[in-house]
Amino acid sequence: MRVVDNVDIAFDQLQEKHYKPEEDPNTFVSVKTNRGPLKENWKETTSPMMCSYKVVRVKFEVFGLQTRVEEYVHKVIREILLLGHRQAFTWIDEWYGMTMEDLRVYESKMQEETNKIVGVKNEDAKATSSLPSTPTNTPTGNASPTSCHQH
Repeated sequence: MRVVDNVDIAFDQLQEKHYKPEEDPNTFVSVKTNRGPLKENWKETTSPMMCSYKVVRVKFEVFGLQTRVEEYVHKVIREILLLGHRQAFTWIDEWYGMTMEDLRVYESKMQEETNKIVGVKNEDAKATSSLPSTPTNTPTGNASPTSCHQH
């Protein structure tokens, strides 16, 4: 069964442990683009806008646990996508106007910093991540992220 789950980066509830005032789309205003803050009905009034589609499939075929584990995994992935897309919007001044090459360098730097925080060694990260996570045909510099995630 496919469920379409629209993720609203401005108004969907974020776990308190992940909340940072500087990453709140309701109060953030971009210096470079003057985008934000996102207010009620922002999806109908904001332009430009980006809609991101994610297909998530979870299969955990263990009798008695399948439904609970699959629902939990979908919940966690939704939280990750909500947080990540909020950050993409509120960090716009860091990446707006970059070329694809600049974005690749920035992406690698952020991956290294994240790996340091979570304790992943560089060699381990390279073994599991040989391809860039940003598609090569993704336009940059003109979109304001929102997320429409499917699972």
